Amino acid sequence: MKKQFLSLLLLGLIAVACQKAGTDNTSQNDSAINTKVEALLSKMTLIEKIGQLNQYSSRWELTGPAPEDVDSMSLYNMVKEGKVGSMLNVTGANATRKIQAWAVDSSRLGIPLILAYDVIHGYETMFPIPLAEAASWEPELAKKSSRIAATEASAVGLHWTFAPMVDIARDARWGRFMEGSGEDPYLGAKMAYARVKGFQGDDLSDETTIAACAKHFAAYGFIESGRDYNSAQIGDPTLHNIVFPPFKACVDAGVATFMNAFNTINETPATASSYLQRDILKGEWGFEGFVVSDWNSIGELLPHGVAADKKEAAYKAITAGSDMDMEGNAYINNLEELVNEGKVDEALIDDAVRRILTIKFKLGLFDDPYKYCNPEREKTVLRCDEHLAAAKEAAKRSIVLLKNENDLLPLKKDGLKIAVIGELAGSKDVPLGSWRAKAITNSAVSLLEGMKNVSGSSSISFAQGPAYTEGLRSFTTELHINTTDRSGMSEAKSLASKSDVVVIALGEDCWQSGEGRSQTDISMKGFQQELLEEVYKVNKNVVVVLMNGRPIEINWMAENVPAIVECWHLGSEAGNGIAEVLFGDYNPAGKLPVSFPRAVGQQPLYYNHLHTGRATNGEGNVFWSHYTDQSKEPLYSFGYGLSYTTFDYSNLKLSANELTEGGKIVVEATITNTGNVAGEEIVQLYIRDLVGSISRPVKELKGFEKIKLEPNESKVVSFEITTKDLEFYGASKEWKAEPGDFNLWVGPNSAEGMAASFTLK
Repeated sequence: MKKQFLSLLLLGLIAVACQKAGTDNTSQNDSAINTKVEALLSKMTLIEKIGQLNQYSSRWELTGPAPEDVDSMSLYNMVKEGKVGSMLNVTGANATRKIQAWAVDSSRLGIPLILAYDVIHGYETMFPIPLAEAASWEPELAKKSSRIAATEASAVGLHWTFAPMVDIARDARWGRFMEGSGEDPYLGAKMAYARVKGFQGDDLSDETTIAACAKHFAAYGFIESGRDYNSAQIGDPTLHNIVFPPFKACVDAGVATFMNAFNTINETPATASSYLQRDILKGEWGFEGFVVSDWNSIGELLPHGVAADKKEAAYKAITAGSDMDMEGNAYINNLEELVNEGKVDEALIDDAVRRILTIKFKLGLFDDPYKYCNPEREKTVLRCDEHLAAAKEAAKRSIVLLKNENDLLPLKKDGLKIAVIGELAGSKDVPLGSWRAKAITNSAVSLLEGMKNVSGSSSISFAQGPAYTEGLRSFTTELHINTTDRSGMSEAKSLASKSDVVVIALGEDCWQSGEGRSQTDISMKGFQQELLEEVYKVNKNVVVVLMNGRPIEINWMAENVPAIVECWHLGSEAGNGIAEVLFGDYNPAGKLPVSFPRAVGQQPLYYNHLHTGRATNGEGNVFWSHYTDQSKEPLYSFGYGLSYTTFDYSNLKLSANELTEGGKIVVEATITNTGNVAGEEIVQLYIRDLVGSISRPVKELKGFEKIKLEPNESKVVSFEITTKDLEFYGASKEWKAEPGDFNLWVGPNSAEGMAASFTLK
């Protein structure tokens, strides 16, 4: 660090330094950090302050020679002049050390950069996509995978991830469905809290932690038609009761940063919404971290039609509470002029800079800007055996058994002739999923490999069937599905006819989901349906392994095929995890975090909908809420999932039938394993507020517990209900519980369960 900066800082902090003698800087309390931030802020020029609000992506290979093109050279000089506060997409210990040295050694004050990357479900070791991991209903599992992702990312010099995405989503057409935890705010909040704790640990200055970022604030999952970057029209009750809870959970977990959303929300772009960023986030919730724009979302205020130019966009964004401009060039080119003209109070700039510097101090970057750049740790932790073992555990715990007629599963390990069919079954890349950070291409364990690893003496034969895609496939290229070449169909059919059982992998290529991957058709593409039907004609013992990043339409499959296993995109150890489930080494226990539709026309589809005025069938007429060509019910409900054993629910008891302020009701139910093997069950609690100041959902998840039972073993599961659990944002525009009658269910999913009722006095 430059001597000039050290001298200035030490003069301003000598008293604190004396008090903290012998104590490591990284463990200093918030008061000491605030003192340091104020001392540094007082030394900064206006342009240096604005520089801290400026973020860019890497433009060149940093470990190579100095850049030559004008754009890259400009960025190179801006970093050295202290006009950049953060960079993204710089990876590798050597590269991150090099760019950090430019900022620290060349700029006047030597303020370190905060280096960011999209570490969504792993860095190099890939875990299940977030939607899949939510199917485990195990927040501790999400916490562990995020902890490992942070360990790997921090080893290469990264300080900050743009995760978790906590958007509640109800429309399977939206490509980014895979990045969140599904349709329910209660489950979503539990997973969001756990992921933040996983990334950040208990101390941000620990060199194995990274700052988390709750995104996208807000209502990105409610965009119209499921079309990415589109508009959202949403009422206050839905915003507060459904969208906000996972974001609030992130604040409660101490999340360091927020990212605003691309979409407009009720005609105002989220990036320019002072209601979201100042009134709710920084005001009502007391969030002390900083808000970063999504990629050029400040610049996109122009095409949204709320700003005539970048100067007006900068004014609206900083006024609304957006602290850092990602790739927009709006702040760096316009804020100084806006301040000098008196249109923007410099206090707004100071507040944003203060928030950013505070996170940098909490990360320990001022104590050692290079503490995260560790080539030796980089060599030992990326995709290490311990991390891969954790990835396999996460993979198998994220699997949902949807159907298992005649106990076709688990498969025997001896004496079976098993046909493994489908391009997805042989792929070592698709299981890695979208938003795969620095995963090595084709590094996943394929389903075929996993089955060979686990199958014992049963024979495994493979036929690809018709190709799924044409040509190249990657994050940056458009995916072309094969719709012309049926080569391989007869080979697959022949193999199936000669086998005892068929395991066929179907669903989606991983690049069909993710940002910019919205679809109007959520059925299986290419020749997959035809392949399934042709195979089924010659062998009825079919097990479908679904690989997908969103709920998909599988009506024919659900009606005809005896066994269906929802396997999502499960990461580096996908094949081994799936095989352990198929052969019974692990009894699947996952439950759906989303409702599966019967048709795309049902979208958006979700279990916690409101009743209509005509919710049920009027005898002998059509004038009620339904479809004339399809059931309105989901194919598979939220919370649904089977096991290789069976569970009986009995003895539902409430400790009282009335609840008063400050009191509680204890709900108990007995769960018994009535099958022949040990298994895990996710017991779920739902309630319904029968009469409210606004219409209330037909059911709301209010608790869940995962238990393990041996054959014939019973356990009593208990839940506590307090008035806090009954609060909602209602007609009074405040959170409170309203007196009245409530229904309650304890069961295995949102569509089944034992019922009871109680009254809130």
